[in-house]
Amino acid sequence: MTSSPNLLDLDITGIAHGGTFIARHEGRVVFVSDAVPGERVRARLTEDSTGESKSFWRAETVEVLEASPHRRPHIWAEADVSRAPEDRPGGADLGHIDLEHQRVLKRQVLTEALDRFAGPGLEAPEIEAVDSTDGTGWRTRVTLHVDDAGLVGPFAARSHRVIPVGTHPLARPAIAEAARRLAGGEAGSVDLIEPGDGEVRVVRRERMDQRPARGQGRRPAPEVVYEQVGDRRFQVDAGGFWQVHPRAASVLDAAVYGVLDDHVDPDATHFDLYGGVGLFAATLADRGATDIVTVESSRRATAHAQRNLAPLDVTAVTARVDRYLAGVPAGTKAGAVVLDPPRAGAGRAVVDALDALAPEAIAYVACDPVALARDLGTFRGHGWNVTTMRGFDLFPHSHHFEVVALLTR
Repeated sequence: MTSSPNLLDLDITGIAHGGTFIARHEGRVVFVSDAVPGERVRARLTEDSTGESKSFWRAETVEVLEASPHRRPHIWAEADVSRAPEDRPGGADLGHIDLEHQRVLKRQVLTEALDRFAGPGLEAPEIEAVDSTDGTGWRTRVTLHVDDAGLVGPFAARSHRVIPVGTHPLARPAIAEAARRLAGGEAGSVDLIEPGDGEVRVVRRERMDQRPARGQGRRPAPEVVYEQVGDRRFQVDAGGFWQVHPRAASVLDAAVYGVLDDHVDPDATHFDLYGGVGLFAATLADRGATDIVTVESSRRATAHAQRNLAPLDVTAVTARVDRYLAGVPAGTKAGAVVLDPPRAGAGRAVVDALDALAPEAIAYVACDPVALARDLGTFRGHGWNVTTMRGFDLFPHSHHFEVVALLTR
């Protein structure tokens, strides 16, 4: 250990969920940013890690003492370990690791989550690349922030301090160019969005979040943009949810279509839960379903789903999924379910309700490995089997990835 009480020389032994890395110091776990398993680094404890009562500490790498062979110059120069930790922008927490090894580490995260929360016997799949590029230029949606001094940029990692940057390597080229031209203005957040037409939209989020001043009438409706998946066109609010990688919707649509295989009974009712603007309801229709209900809590998204799915005669419902499932009539013959919950997962109430509904099969689309593992553990406790699982590296250079799992009785 060095002479400074806030600096530790640490051996990195693994990766944790969330893009930090694991070390130990005098029996205490230390979560370290900007490292690679197998390295020895010098790390600075963060301010909120002080105190003997803390069960773990957090630290930021300031110097690499013994480098991993998988370390590379950071894909985002402004986030490189050579800069002070407080000056590194967030959003590319694995950008210092070669792409192939990033996928190995993501699989390790999924493996550990399954072992801990889902019960024994589940093998994590390989995390599949979705293109052959260097993992840059894929973000179709980027959020930047304007502080009170008018500075524009992303937040520093694990902070709400704006970091002005000159490059945006993960962004689509048109978004990166728009970001370079973006002026400051009023403090708040700015979304840069490139939908399927390739034209970048700039949405200042504070205008959407704040109530209109008295006498100004209603807030203007959000701009509607269009995305394409196969031969289907989907309308969505410019600031609404859509997958951020340009191929993500198509990749996940194909994966869900593939795992459902022969599990769609045309005579049953099929459910697209947390359905957004209707992507997976359309997948169910492509698989042969004719009676489909899509459930989404956002009224705007439900309205878009009604329009997007109008040719398919899908029922689009605005409701919380747990409350909707509690009201499904007894005796409903449930076919396949597509379950695409937010990052927190579906949770026990939804899993219990789905078990009671007894569908033919459940295609679970997950963006968080720990939430997925918890829900799979609950499903398995009810007697469900995980028969297929695939992982997709849809967010290169970040710790995020997607998993599609099929559950059957």
